[in-house]
Amino acid sequence: MGIDRKETGTAPAIDYLRLSITDRCNLRCIYCMPAEGITTMNYTEILTYEELELFARAAVACGIRRIRLTGGEPLVRKGAVEFVRMLSVIEPGLKVTLTTNGLLLARYAGDLKAAGLSRVNMSIDSLEPGTYGEITRAGRLEDALEGLHRAIEVGLEPIKLNVVLLKGINDDPGPFVALLRELPVHIRFIEYMPYFGETAGKWFVPGDTVKRRIQELGTLEDASPPEGWGPASYYRLSGAEGTIGFISPVSCHFCPSCNRLRISAEGRMKTCLFDSDGVDVRSEIRAGADLARLREIISAELERKRVEGNRKPRSGAGNRIGDHMSRIGG
Repeated sequence: MGIDRKETGTAPAIDYLRLSITDRCNLRCIYCMPAEGITTMNYTEILTYEELELFARAAVACGIRRIRLTGGEPLVRKGAVEFVRMLSVIEPGLKVTLTTNGLLLARYAGDLKAAGLSRVNMSIDSLEPGTYGEITRAGRLEDALEGLHRAIEVGLEPIKLNVVLLKGINDDPGPFVALLRELPVHIRFIEYMPYFGETAGKWFVPGDTVKRRIQELGTLEDASPPEGWGPASYYRLSGAEGTIGFISPVSCHFCPSCNRLRISAEGRMKTCLFDSDGVDVRSEIRAGADLARLREIISAELERKRVEGNRKPRSGAGNRIGDHMSRIGG
């Protein structure tokens, strides 16, 4: 039985937009893309910052209150800091956040904070340098940790560390428990979710298994999320300032309460990670769609999402050829 997420009894408002601003990444994580990488799109195929801003303005007019920049690795795209500034002035109170592997964060954290970025999520799947290298196939753990410390220093908080659990590779939570007792961060253990129809058993380890291992290291008590609603169940660990969260998409189905809208790097709007196609927003914009037309398109898709509820395709069903997590933004 999966880890229970605290339910409110009603589906949350769809108020969260994930913008993938690039399909390029400076890592080659084993659960995200093949070892040889992917064929990346050229600059004419991805949405410009002006096109992304137009879409974001329409989405905010439809009720979006949080925008997260994703990739690939968003900080490899030139001008990412200025794009944060563009988004942060759309509406007072709009929260602009970022998901990053942290390798470039030490360089940009201060500028991102000054541009209006609220906080960051960082993906660090191991605190052991050799295992980190095995999972990412590139990069150095010390660079990611330098980025983490810089983010704390400039106040991009609360900081969430995402750890995708891979059986037999990084499913010992001990090092992360130690880090949690040293730094004011929130660690989220995420069940590996097969995307392209591969067998989940290859790397899948239930969140409950890791939770039991953590309980051998300290007492866990129910806790509120560090910020806003999300799919994780959160717990307070004795002796730690931050929290531990579990995101269990395989063992604890949470589609009925999903509050996310996504747009991929090439401009396809998806109401679900497993939408087989999505709406081609890029073509609409380049054919002259204005703010009113985009609001109409977004409103129709949000209504479809509300009506469909939990009737989503099974994992790996009907994904488009060439789609990768690095293009869709996870």
